[in-house]
Amino acid sequence: MKQVVQNYKSGELTVLDVPVPGCKPGGVLVRSAYSLISTGTELMKVSEAGMSMLGKARSRPDQVAKVMQSVATNGVPATYRKVMGKLDSYTPLGYSLCGVVEQVGAGIDDVAVGDLVACAGNEHALHAELNWVPKNLYARVPDGLAPRHAAFGTVGSIALQGVRQGEPRLGEVALVIGLGLIGQLVVQLLAASGVRVVGVDPDPVRCGLAERLGAAACGDPASAAVEATVAELTDGHGVDQVFLAAGGDSNQPVELAARLSRDRGRVVDIGKCRLDLPWNAYYEKELDVRFSRSYGPGRYDPEYELEGRDYPIGHVRWTERRNLACFLDLLARGRVDVEPLVSHVADFDDAVETYRLLKDGGLKAVAVLFRYPGGPDRAAEAVAPAVAVPAVKRRGGRAAAPARATGAPVRLAFVGAGNYATSMLLPHLTRRDGVELSTVVTTTALSAANARRKFGFAQATTDLDAVLGDRSIDAVFVVTRHSSHAELTRKALLAGKTVFVEKPLALTEDELAGVLAAVEESGNDRLQVGFNRRFAPLLREARKRFGARSGPAHLRYLVNAGRLEHGSWYLRQGSEGSRFVGEGGHFIDTASWLLGADPVSVYAVATSGNEDLQVVLRYPDDSTATISYLTTGPSGFPKETLDLVADGRALRLDDFVRASVYDGRRKQWVGSRLPKARDKGQSAELAAFVRAVRTGGPMPVPLESLVATTAATLAVPAGLAGGVPVTLAEAR
Repeated sequence: MKQVVQNYKSGELTVLDVPVPGCKPGGVLVRSAYSLISTGTELMKVSEAGMSMLGKARSRPDQVAKVMQSVATNGVPATYRKVMGKLDSYTPLGYSLCGVVEQVGAGIDDVAVGDLVACAGNEHALHAELNWVPKNLYARVPDGLAPRHAAFGTVGSIALQGVRQGEPRLGEVALVIGLGLIGQLVVQLLAASGVRVVGVDPDPVRCGLAERLGAAACGDPASAAVEATVAELTDGHGVDQVFLAAGGDSNQPVELAARLSRDRGRVVDIGKCRLDLPWNAYYEKELDVRFSRSYGPGRYDPEYELEGRDYPIGHVRWTERRNLACFLDLLARGRVDVEPLVSHVADFDDAVETYRLLKDGGLKAVAVLFRYPGGPDRAAEAVAPAVAVPAVKRRGGRAAAPARATGAPVRLAFVGAGNYATSMLLPHLTRRDGVELSTVVTTTALSAANARRKFGFAQATTDLDAVLGDRSIDAVFVVTRHSSHAELTRKALLAGKTVFVEKPLALTEDELAGVLAAVEESGNDRLQVGFNRRFAPLLREARKRFGARSGPAHLRYLVNAGRLEHGSWYLRQGSEGSRFVGEGGHFIDTASWLLGADPVSVYAVATSGNEDLQVVLRYPDDSTATISYLTTGPSGFPKETLDLVADGRALRLDDFVRASVYDGRRKQWVGSRLPKARDKGQSAELAAFVRAVRTGGPMPVPLESLVATTAATLAVPAGLAGGVPVTLAEAR
């Protein structure tokens, strides 16, 4: 299928051939009929992409701060790969469309194949021929409403949420500053609510359009006529609400809002304009400044948007989805008219030229629509039912891959192509001789296309079963969200593949048992979990210098994990497990490797809210390892420091930058690397994995050790709940 994308590094816009997205549970696959270009938000994104690197940095200081923190934590090379990987990728455009349901995922019963729906979301309602849309981001289109009008659903919801934040009442007077697409819709919604509206915009054409659509009067912000109209309509008191729907760097909108508001009026920010509030003006009138967050409650909440968990109507009357349905109803009943806003309708194949004309000013428009081939109001075509892809059939036993020819490259498939895969794994594999990147599988079409372009995969797809059934593929990398690791690993093992799965292997004991059952059923134990720190060159050299020991050892591992950003998927403990279960295996595996054994018991204590953890591991020879996993430490402090003491000797590791070994009273050995060259072992780990696949030799880490580390990690929540040590034989 085709999709409009942009490279944020180069600014290139193109219509790209990408795989068809899979129809996941909890959503529907929609074939687009019309999608709407947001002439404000999207053109701002297009303009940013055309800036120099310095210009991009100036426009996003928040992202620059994140980059600097990543440099301090991960070093320059890893941060550079991550940042450039993000910049030099195709990103999607679009967030408002109307289309026909082509396939219905499991758990969906409110729409059927052939239904017309309006869709929202900058990850789901894209300028693409097909989109997968989760339940709370689509709404059925009322009978009789034209698809081209229903495509306004998302921007209509944005305007509607802004109006709700202003709490308009019958007979009040409102000022709308900025009469672009959102402003024009706000004018109509206010007029439909019985509010008299004054509009402000420097473009006389837009002012005239707003007056035809219900505004009492409109004019240039510098015009005395605007102030005179406000004074006349309000008896000199000022407007009850001001809606900021303008963009740009000028502070004029917030200054005008203060001047024309009544005492204790409400100012609602809907657009993205400068907000340098003049303190005296806002203080003296005690103005109520409010922000409108996009489409409404539920926005940016992954449990609502992705998992379909609705908010009870008694607590949240107007959610994203209810706003979307409400706006469609207003359109259907003629209370809002979007047809006068449509400046241009372009064929989807002409998307690149359309954006160029908008950016260069050759096309002056309030709203522009893309029209897709075979849309419901272009041709009376029946919607073809989705073709079910047959499951891979197996006769039982191990589905072993054929013997590899001597000298043949190791053919790899990747399931998932997120930040970690593209910054920490794939760059190492692309530089390795004898490796062929065969297929990349993702649930979203564009991420697969990006990985194929950047890393040279032969194929990109959303069809996992086809990959597992491809006997020419030697190994499968599972680099997806934590909640899918165990099931994908189980499927790949049953298909006879050698598997590399990023940590964690499992989130629950039942998931771990399922993986082991797959090993037993298939006879395939070719499994590696991405515990890379034991492969770090500096730590391996330090262990060698430390030498063998005869008595028990005591290990202390301080992990300065730091706080998570708001919205991080690590916070979704209900579906993705706790943060320690997701990451803690790294540190347990490193401790066990240094001590040369697997732990036999786990004791864990935590602060309130389980933010800071102390995990004590006991080993068969009475050695102990204490892992302090802290989220409240300073950001400038190293992430990982480790001390090992035994037999009068000590080993110290400082964040994979410096290591030392002490023997008696003197420092026996010191090794160091430049901070920018911090190496946590990913390259060596991948080399060992590829070698095992190529030769058929033992896996880099025994399966028993992988299982023991996973069991110990899963025992931590059990230990926290019980308050007593957990014996690992009981935890498994």
